[in-house]
Amino acid sequence: MKLNEINIRDPFILPFDDKYYLYGTRVGTPCEGKVWGEQTGFDVYVSTDLIEWSKPKSVFERTENFWGTRDFWAPEVHMYNGKFYMFATFKAEGKCRGTHILVSDSPDGEFVPVSEIPATPTDWECLDGTLYIDKKGKPHIIFCHEWLQIGDGEICEAELSEDLTTLVTKPRTLWKASQFKGVKSVRENEVAFVTDGPFLKRADDGTLYCLWSSFAKSGYAELAAKSDNGDIDGNWEVLQAPLSENDGGHGMIFKDFDGRDRFVMHKPNEPVLSERPVIIDIDDWMV
Repeated sequence: MKLNEINIRDPFILPFDDKYYLYGTRVGTPCEGKVWGEQTGFDVYVSTDLIEWSKPKSVFERTENFWGTRDFWAPEVHMYNGKFYMFATFKAEGKCRGTHILVSDSPDGEFVPVSEIPATPTDWECLDGTLYIDKKGKPHIIFCHEWLQIGDGEICEAELSEDLTTLVTKPRTLWKASQFKGVKSVRENEVAFVTDGPFLKRADDGTLYCLWSSFAKSGYAELAAKSDNGDIDGNWEVLQAPLSENDGGHGMIFKDFDGRDRFVMHKPNEPVLSERPVIIDIDDWMV
């Protein structure tokens, strides 16, 4: 398969052992285009050259005893302590949307939950959790506190236990969507400012950045913020120049096997079976 044949949102690429593993939110079959409705699991696509990709292989399917029933969104997989951890969003009737963490022994193996409840607070509407390991080696989850609950969406973080099963600190807010001055409300005459898709990346000079997405006047946009001390506990400045603002976003950066940084996002942002992962070569991606 070519990338233009792969219909997913929220793409995430894990380079490992001479292969690239691509994950994302199912959009087409078997979910019949119901991005926002009932879904059953997640797939992986595998490539050695970022051009030719395998057919999708399921790596997680909902079981009867799993709490989430719909809105299976934004899976991303991180290698940590010799295992592979998937951070993914789920929702169920009467329960808040949240990020649950799953684990597997391989990037294309079967993922199973590490705990019975999500990592994010069960009384918060949350999504798009990602993993960050601080300079002391402690794991953190960075996630979105959703605009649907609080109006002005937030990017938050909390420290996780070493086995990633529980939070060990209370969540704190890093920034609000409104700190991007060009943010556009997704509801007319309401404070409805989106935060989506945080992803942490350290630049060559040591600066710690966080990519994230929201809506600008021109559409769905890829944005960034940076820490003033090079770690998660610093003060975060929201950069006012979008990285991309032409109806594409929820991106991340990975390093290819030639040592080059690559950026991947979905584009366009319309849930009409048209979304595709787009990989962009980037140099000097932050200043």
